[in-house]
Amino acid sequence: MTKTFLQFGCGNMGGAMLKGWLAGGMAPETFTIVDPYLEAAPQGVRLLHAAPQGEGAFDVVLLGFKPQQLPDAATTVRPFVGPDTLLLSILAGVDLATLRSAFPDARAIVRVMPNLAAALGKSPIALVGEADEAASAQVDALMAPLGQAEWLSAEDQMDLVTALAGSGPAFVYRVIDALAQGAAALGLPREQADRLALSMVEGAAMLAAASEHSPGELARRVASPGGVTQVGIDVLDKDARLVSLMTDTLRGAKDRSAEMTEQARAKT
Repeated sequence: MTKTFLQFGCGNMGGAMLKGWLAGGMAPETFTIVDPYLEAAPQGVRLLHAAPQGEGAFDVVLLGFKPQQLPDAATTVRPFVGPDTLLLSILAGVDLATLRSAFPDARAIVRVMPNLAAALGKSPIALVGEADEAASAQVDALMAPLGQAEWLSAEDQMDLVTALAGSGPAFVYRVIDALAQGAAALGLPREQADRLALSMVEGAAMLAAASEHSPGELARRVASPGGVTQVGIDVLDKDARLVSLMTDTLRGAKDRSAEMTEQARAKT
């Protein structure tokens, strides 16, 4: 059970997670947020601009600042991480060995990779860590209000999952924008093209999520041989260019995540 939750950093991602937890029914008074730049927190959440004084370890500590700040921040965070503390980290590229070196007393350490849809309870969430059965169950309970959690079998998968699930929304936004740009180039007013593209993607995603069929199979079922949709799919599939583009996109993001991991190791 989580009675005290200390969150260092409440930027876009940390803020989305906090919003999701509160919407999911967690008590606001559970949370203490330490963020020197945040002007206000949700009602009932304690906001501090510096680490609390005279307080011991918390049940859960979340690292939500920028990864490159870890070497300096670790000294500040360490007094609040004790032998009963679950340490959660959303620091991209900071591996478990680095976290364990910085916080040797933690009961369990879990890397968490959500995205901003956590605010809506719709985020995919990749998990990997050093956690026994009880700690894993605690993590599962914490992630449930935020979306669909997936435990990874190995930490080296985190770089790819960061690219897919963490960075993926940005790639989807670019696809939506490209659809609207294409429609505008072919004659639709841009604002109307934006609305239609966004509405179409929202509906398609909801249908895909509710369907028993894979997205690939759904595409096949929508397209009639020789029909309008099939001609467009043939353009996408020519020389496997859509798959090649997505593979290159994910590879670039994955490689950057791996580079950040090496940089974090070098600084600790």
